[in-house]
Amino acid sequence: MADEKRISLRLPTDLHARLVEQARADRRSLNSEIIHLLEVALTNTGGDDQSP
Repeated sequence: MADEKRISLRLPTDLHARLVEQARADRRSLNSEIIHLLEVALTNTGGDDQSP
């Protein structure tokens, strides 16, 4: 990634623990795991016309 943006992100403790565990299982850093999951989610959705 040539251009990067830093963000501060608050996560619930249980979600953080799940992400850490998944990153460990996938042999990725927590940052890389979050990026991977976001890319997969955004690629697979094809758009959403409903608000969260």
